[in-house]
Amino acid sequence: MKKTYKIDVDCANCANKMEEAAKKTAGVADAVVNFMALKMVVTFEEGANPDEVMKQVRKNCKKVEDDCEIFF
Repeated sequence: MKKTYKIDVDCANCANKMEEAAKKTAGVADAVVNFMALKMVVTFEEGANPDEVMKQVRKNCKKVEDDCEIFF
């Protein structure tokens, strides 16, 4: 399953950090952050609960970029 989320991030480097953090989260098969569009597209692993996984993605992204936000 693939879902798109609106994000708020200040710079392209920060967006790259968010993308890497999201990719390392359990339940995420792939993640792509588009800084210009302020969107994150997350592909979830088979059987993963998107709501629970995204809570962890947000937590992991906040560790690398504390002023970022993901809206879901």
